[in-house]
Amino acid sequence: MKSERSIPAVLSIAGSDSGGGAGIQADLKAFAACGVHGMTAITAITAQNTVGVDRIEPVSPEMIVAQIKAVADDIGVDAVKIGMLGDRPTIEAVCAGLDLLGEVPVVLDPVMVSESGAELLEREARDSLVSLILPRATVTTPNIPEARVITGIEGSQSELARGIVARGAGIAVVTGGHSDDYIDLFFDGRREEEIGGEIYPDRSAHGSGCTHSSALASFLALGFDPLEAARRARALASRAVAESLEAIGSGPGPVNALGLRSPDRE
Repeated sequence: MKSERSIPAVLSIAGSDSGGGAGIQADLKAFAACGVHGMTAITAITAQNTVGVDRIEPVSPEMIVAQIKAVADDIGVDAVKIGMLGDRPTIEAVCAGLDLLGEVPVVLDPVMVSESGAELLEREARDSLVSLILPRATVTTPNIPEARVITGIEGSQSELARGIVARGAGIAVVTGGHSDDYIDLFFDGRREEEIGGEIYPDRSAHGSGCTHSSALASFLALGFDPLEAARRARALASRAVAESLEAIGSGPGPVNALGLRSPDRE
């Protein structure tokens, strides 16, 4: 039985980053920054840090479904963010889990490669992501390289966004971190809008994609329409990059969704 509550509850279905910079860990920080309750269904455990990914171990499909069912039965789910899926059995398990949730907004961050270059989605599973998960997404938030893989075209952001919607996604937000002007492109099948903001190319962006998609899911759960949710998510992710924790680790530090500050020392 779903409990009564006043705070929206958002579920992240994604992989765990032992370094705390991306994945589930970044999602929970973004949820907290947006003022929603974060829940998780972990799809894979990674051994990683700011330098790279050393090992990936998938969670069993049965356990993925069990995690989703447990939180849905007791707490309820107001929105879903989907991140790292890894392989086809995981994708199929997530589809089964989504069947338990009813009509809730779903934000898909189609994670394929880590910031350090590690492959996080098996190449043979990419078609499954597009055919099974993409049509269930309210909003899909690929970066430009991911959008090119999904669509199979080498087009502009506008062409990529339209191609993603043509393949079944409700709304595409093609993020601009790999472009010259860092503009996000929103397309809902009718209108196309550019979403800009402050840019910080000299700051670490490790976990920025996870943070952006989790914030977008949070703002949908809070009742904002998709365009406004995308604008707010862009603003939050931009601030997180601006205040990224460069002193964490010897590689690119994580983005800072919570605005952490070093304590003053006498």
